[in-house]
Amino acid sequence: VMWEPMGDGKKIISLADNNILLWDLQESSAKAVLSSSAALEGKGQLKFTSGRWSPHHNCTQIATANDTTVRGWDTRSMRQIYCIENAHGQLVRDLDFNPNKQYYLASCGDDCKVKFWDTRNITEPVKTLEEHSHWVWNVRYNHSHDQLILTGSSDSRVILSNMVSISSEPFGHMVDDDELSDQEDQHQEEKIKEPLQDSVIATYEEHEDSVYAVEWSSADPWLFASLSYDGRLVVNRVPRALKYHILL
Repeated sequence: VMWEPMGDGKKIISLADNNILLWDLQESSAKAVLSSSAALEGKGQLKFTSGRWSPHHNCTQIATANDTTVRGWDTRSMRQIYCIENAHGQLVRDLDFNPNKQYYLASCGDDCKVKFWDTRNITEPVKTLEEHSHWVWNVRYNHSHDQLILTGSSDSRVILSNMVSISSEPFGHMVDDDELSDQEDQHQEEKIKEPLQDSVIATYEEHEDSVYAVEWSSADPWLFASLSYDGRLVVNRVPRALKYHILL
């Protein structure tokens, strides 16, 4: 079940087997009214494993995963708008949209990979992460600083990555034009600015079993939690040095 990420929260999408159902809470305070639906058709494993509602495009797009395929849907017509077949070599486990940059979508799956897509050009992923050694169950963008990516896997590890080259601030802290004295300074500034390097910031190994869920705090952008099969919940912070590097 996914609540509309923006707006008045009067719409809900539910994924059940091979059906997408759009519900409206506007009409009745007692129960949700089904406003439209769509179904997966064709061969293969026709069952949704994951879905994500995009916070962009006035909340008219959602992405779903079934088997090895990632699909985009328009919630107004309930029609498919893009389809990434064989997005992963095995089952796709999770999806997440970049909260600050339109069209950018992350996916992860049983092929141990995390992939980043530009949904306008789905022939190839923009970037691929291959840091995990088993199924990747979760991928999450940081809400405030979208270069920070959190992943959890059956290899019992949580990995924090810095995907700065495909973030909304690929050049680090953006300098305002009025901070520069004249055109020459501005030209110099542009020459200096180059995208920072993508890297793994930290690997957390506090879990002894498969990590099934990772999530950023909605109140503190530097705080995150992970949950493993053995019931252990671990709360961590982004390393202080990186925090100040991003802020300053």
